[in-house]
Amino acid sequence: MPDAAAGRRFLFLQGPHGPFFHRLAQGLRAAGAEVRRVGFNAGDRAFWFGGAGYIPYRGRAEGWPAEFARLVEAERITDIVLYGDTRPVHASAVEEAARRGLTIHVFEEGYMRPYWVTYERGGTNGHSRLMDLTVADMRAALAQSDLDVPEPPARWGDMRQHVFYGALYHWFVLFRNGDYRGFRPHRELPLWRETTLYTKRLLLMPWLALDRMIASTRIRTGGFPYHLVLMQLEHDASFREHSPFTRMEEFLALVVEGFARGAPRHHHLVFKAHPLENGRSPLTAILRRLGREHGVADRLHYVRGGKIARLLDHARTALTVNSTAAQQVLWRGIPLKVFGRAVYAKPEFCADAPLPDFFAQPRRPDTRAYKDYRKFLLETSQVPGGFYSARGRRQLMRQVVDMMLAPEDPYDALASGRAAPRQPLRVVK
Repeated sequence: MPDAAAGRRFLFLQGPHGPFFHRLAQGLRAAGAEVRRVGFNAGDRAFWFGGAGYIPYRGRAEGWPAEFARLVEAERITDIVLYGDTRPVHASAVEEAARRGLTIHVFEEGYMRPYWVTYERGGTNGHSRLMDLTVADMRAALAQSDLDVPEPPARWGDMRQHVFYGALYHWFVLFRNGDYRGFRPHRELPLWRETTLYTKRLLLMPWLALDRMIASTRIRTGGFPYHLVLMQLEHDASFREHSPFTRMEEFLALVVEGFARGAPRHHHLVFKAHPLENGRSPLTAILRRLGREHGVADRLHYVRGGKIARLLDHARTALTVNSTAAQQVLWRGIPLKVFGRAVYAKPEFCADAPLPDFFAQPRRPDTRAYKDYRKFLLETSQVPGGFYSARGRRQLMRQVVDMMLAPEDPYDALASGRAAPRQPLRVVK
């Protein structure tokens, strides 16, 4: 693709915490493209090292759509790049970019995290093209390929870096944001509270790990059948924008009530917190209250973050709003109940029975269909690597620039038989 970058002018908006967008811009410039970056606060500026092409936006949110349209004209923008498509500054930009026919590059955490990230065009999660693709469509596209499905590496080290960069980003926004007085965060918590929670999470990681180990051991050695609830962050875009709930408490109340009505009396219910859960909602207090109200307090368990693999080894079923961790559930062939819009919520995989019936007699997923679905994702939108560790970024950069410069998005490229070769997944030292 020798001339793929000729005439391309990329406008970056907000990215994941840390230096990934800076590295990505370097890769695009090396290919011959022009790059600009809009910064909305001091955290955005801090991770755009050197400042080349940096454009500060110091106005208020209501002025951003007009400013975005002006920038597209003035800078002759052909492509926009962003992380997540639901925060207000991104949603309005995506709408205007689509109207103008610009190419929209959207990054997100991997649908099969933690060893992959997601790259799509137009939108992700509930706005992804995957929402309209059936398993039959995917199987037809896979007929054009003979890829062996890669296995994940034996280790992964992004979580500490993720928490660190989140705390650092919010520190800059809280203490160095004097030049961006019009900035308002897209989340509802005050900035000082968000920064405090990230910092507290970073400092308490050893103690949280000990509590998690004790709770997990108690469950694994308890000898009782259990159902696993995969919780999400209450402010997560997928939870807020692509589900019927506004608060995690609403989801928890629904699940506990269904469990009390339908599960056998000797079964237990395990709530697995998101690895980045920072205590903004009093989840343990909420669960204690719900347990008492429904007479199941002695059968409810709460695990603080961590990985889910060992808990899934003995789980009877799993439930979630739309967490990407559900991919691990389906890979194991465990019955799954989903309550929100999700790219994997296909009728072949996910139970549609009422909640009490699901607990009483769950239906297993069609594992053959899921394996085809998984293979389709690994050939298209799932890119090996990660945003937060240096090792993960190196792995990611080896493929993602070429994917962005390609004339077709990953789904169309596979269906047309013109998909580029994919790099086998391995640990990058």
